[in-house]
Amino acid sequence: MRVLALDHGAARCGVAVSDPTGTLATPVGVVERPDTNRGLERIEALVHEHDAVLVVVGLPLSLSGGDSPQTAEARAFAARLGERLEVPVELYDERFTTTLASRVPGEAAEDARAAAVLLEGWLEARP
Repeated sequence: MRVLALDHGAARCGVAVSDPTGTLATPVGVVERPDTNRGLERIEALVHEHDAVLVVVGLPLSLSGGDSPQTAEARAFAARLGERLEVPVELYDERFTTTLASRVPGEAAEDARAAAVLLEGWLEARP
């Protein structure tokens, strides 16, 4: 079961994918301007390229766990994806993923590493 994770931002969206066993998360890259038609088409293509059965979108909650303006944007983005994709779209708490990703060495873009950190958390939390 491959899962695609997205660390959504208005300018860039980090992308990561799990291995088929749902154990490892690997940064894939970045989608520029993900809220545009071109950005959404690229995400749709990535879902197909990686045979993803689920998309996880990072939900940027505040430190207290409440909503913020970015939370509303992520929810709206996930809703648009859900209408467009043939696979389910889930939201998952992404607090601290960017901070953790900045500590992870690698050549992948920080946004993609943040998506991988998000996906690792989601994979570990699932039953």
